Amino acid sequence: MILKSDLNARNKITAIGALAVPVLRYSFGIIDWRTEEIKKIDRKTRKMLTADTDRLHVKRKEGGRGLVQIEAAYNAEIINIAQYLNKL
Repeated sequence: MILKSDLNARNKITAIGALAVPVLRYSFGIIDWRTEEIKKIDRKTRKMLTADTDRLHVKRKEGGRGLVQIEAAYNAEIINIAQYLNKL
């Protein structure tokens, strides 16, 4: 829904980072995602954001768009969960 809205590119990236990525991050600990499914979500998002796909995942401070890479977020979340479980 965010990508189909009339928001400008910067606001779309901000909305994805604020609304869509947290929902996915939450599901990483609950749903058993396959790596291919996560890559497919990332690929589909890049295709829908056709402009500047080279700079899409580069931090805004470095001249990019600042979109969180879903696969990297998945890996970080799984590592955090594993570390938490090891402390118990």
